[in-house]
Amino acid sequence: RIGSAASLSSAVINGRLQELVRLFKERTEKVKEKLIDPDVTSDDESPVASPAAAPVPVPGGELEGEKPSGDDHYCEMLCCTFKSRPWLDRLKSYQFPSSIDPLTNLMYVLWLFFVVMAWNWNCWLIPVRWAFPYQTPANIHYWLLVDYLCDLIYLLDILVFQTRLQFVQGGDIITDKKAMKKNYLRSQRFKMDVLCLLPLDFFYFKVGVNPLLRFPRCLKYMAFFEFNNRLEAILTKAYIYRVIRTTAYLLYSLHVNSCLYYWASAYEGLGSTTWVYDGEGNSYIRCYYWAVKTLITIGGLPDPKTLFEIVFQLLNYFTGVFAFSVMIGQMRDVVGAATAGQTYYRSCMDSTIKYMNFYKIPKTVQNRVKTWYEYTWHSQGMLDESELLVQLPDKMRLDIAIDVNYNIVSKVALFQGCDRQMIFDMLKRLRSVVYLPNDYVCKKGEIGREMYIIQAGQVQVLGGPDGKSVLVTLKAGSVFGEISLLAAGGGNRRTANVVAHGFANLFILEKKDLNEILVHYPESQKLLRKKAKKMLKSNNKPKDEKGGPGDPLIIPPKADTPKLFRAALAATGRMRGKGPLGRLRWRLKELKAMQE
Repeated sequence: RIGSAASLSSAVINGRLQELVRLFKERTEKVKEKLIDPDVTSDDESPVASPAAAPVPVPGGELEGEKPSGDDHYCEMLCCTFKSRPWLDRLKSYQFPSSIDPLTNLMYVLWLFFVVMAWNWNCWLIPVRWAFPYQTPANIHYWLLVDYLCDLIYLLDILVFQTRLQFVQGGDIITDKKAMKKNYLRSQRFKMDVLCLLPLDFFYFKVGVNPLLRFPRCLKYMAFFEFNNRLEAILTKAYIYRVIRTTAYLLYSLHVNSCLYYWASAYEGLGSTTWVYDGEGNSYIRCYYWAVKTLITIGGLPDPKTLFEIVFQLLNYFTGVFAFSVMIGQMRDVVGAATAGQTYYRSCMDSTIKYMNFYKIPKTVQNRVKTWYEYTWHSQGMLDESELLVQLPDKMRLDIAIDVNYNIVSKVALFQGCDRQMIFDMLKRLRSVVYLPNDYVCKKGEIGREMYIIQAGQVQVLGGPDGKSVLVTLKAGSVFGEISLLAAGGGNRRTANVVAHGFANLFILEKKDLNEILVHYPESQKLLRKKAKKMLKSNNKPKDEKGGPGDPLIIPPKADTPKLFRAALAATGRMRGKGPLGRLRWRLKELKAMQE
């Protein structure tokens, strides 16, 4: 028993001694590494986040956030049941905002839509009701009902919305109620809004229901132009709306001309001459057809007979030529703005093709250049993304770069743990490049001056004896070439060929850009150097462990003298060179002297 206890205690002591020796070795290696490279920091673990405080139980036995509500309402739709509040409760709990941002509030854009609809009702229907006999005593109450509904929309716009619009004063966004109301009352918009609501309807009791008394309602044109600006700002294809709006301008001019033609025909007498409307068929369609032929100057119209008809026709011709030329010019501008990008792409491609033909570039290279132009344009909608962002402020460019690239860059192991602001500065330096199928992204042995992040597509790493075997395929989100950014002393050469497998869109970060950024972040620079060294060691360790044959030496090293032979020579030296071993030792000294 005593012997077993002693052996056990000796084993424990040996284990502790071995542990102490291991710790001393690790400490020595760290000190040695610190002396060699002063940028190396300690490997202290990052502090662990403290666990969140557990919720305090409520005396009732349930957590405060888990109280069962007895007022839950459920709505069944198809095969699912959704929890929802009653619409009446939602309506009661809704609070109208005290201030409205006219640039970003979609509710305000929706309200402007209703205001513009009321404005269009007045602009389109007042001329029709004045010229054509469509307003009769039998349906007058319907016309008046819609009229006063439009007036109510005008009034709500003045009292509720316009007095709550935010504005900028001295660089500050003003949201004070009194200041917003005062700003609206002093604006030109308020004067026009009051003018368009002049109560001329009281003259109905004296002259009857004359639609021309509602003509001031058409002066609310400022709401129409504001709605156009707000709607174009939120539409992805605003040029479609511009084309529709320009077409509506043309249709409205023809509409007003048809109303004037019917009024002139009624003034002269329907069917009194061959020039006026004869009163047959649908009066509006017939007059609109005449207006189209007149304003577009198609011709084929009967000649006017009286002086009034001649003057009216001349004014129509002059107005038609002017209006039609304006409409064509505006339509050209709208279509030109919509296809400006396509025109720029086509001009760049034509110039490049002309350049290649002038210098007689091979057809294979020309085809690859054309393919690059077509794929880049169809995939991105532009040839260079930096041209789009160059006009934006630095802060906005950073916000866009964070939304587009941060999720990819944050996954790079080399940059994990670095300063967050350094990552943001690096995002603005990324450059997007498109590679065609079988394009070499980088070749083995060349100097690495950039890092690659795969945004879309795939690349293949080639190797093997012939350099054509696929070692690995990297997909979207992968990173390669990051060690070359920080390696020094010849360690920044590419170790393999990387080829694009299909079309690949890559982000590139150049070494000079990273060095300019790291000047302002010394702690991140130390961390990146340490990580780069560790990654280089991990890449070289498998070769050392396998003991694979290195490069063959031209002059192999001389084999060491056997230990037993060296001991015999030493003993002979102590015997002062007597015997055959002594003569051999003397001979070896002569040979050594001759070699020297």
